[in-house]
Amino acid sequence: MLKIKVRGTELFDEATSRVITTPDTVLTLEHSLLSVSRWESKWHKSFLKEGLKSDAESIDYVRCMTITQNVDENVYLSLSMENIAEIRKYIDDPMTATTFNDSGVGKKNRRAITSELIYYWMTVYNIPFSCEKWNFNRLLVLIRVCSIESAPKKKMSKANIMKQNAMLNEQRKKRLNTMG
Repeated sequence: MLKIKVRGTELFDEATSRVITTPDTVLTLEHSLLSVSRWESKWHKSFLKEGLKSDAESIDYVRCMTITQNVDENVYLSLSMENIAEIRKYIDDPMTATTFNDSGVGKKNRRAITSELIYYWMTVYNIPFSCEKWNFNRLLVLIRVCSIESAPKKKMSKANIMKQNAMLNEQRKKRLNTMG
């Protein structure tokens, strides 16, 4: 959860030719699957898709992350560069100590990852839907851990099987005091 203070400002509304004053506001934000789902339902595209989002899409995601009730819509137009930098840092924070060894060369999945796919993974791995309010990055790490831990164990190569069998035979010969 992130709390940011948005300083009150005066904005000029060109459509009505009026000056709009916004008050100092503290926004409580949560980068979660629920926020991503809200955003995707409006913009009809994957939040995780590579590439920059437009200013309107980015500001709308901040709106979707907002937990604070009854926020004046103009407050989002008053976000400072410092506010935006703080929000980006928060979104990029993994929020976990878990790391992965990704040094191996692997195929990059070209499939678009959407909130519905993440909800599906939660179902497959029996992750309760209440976790949709967790930090989004932390939830993705949990799903990845579940995937790794539930993957079938890799089979040994024929050479390793022969080496293991030879070692077991030697141990048995010593234990039984025989030649073979």
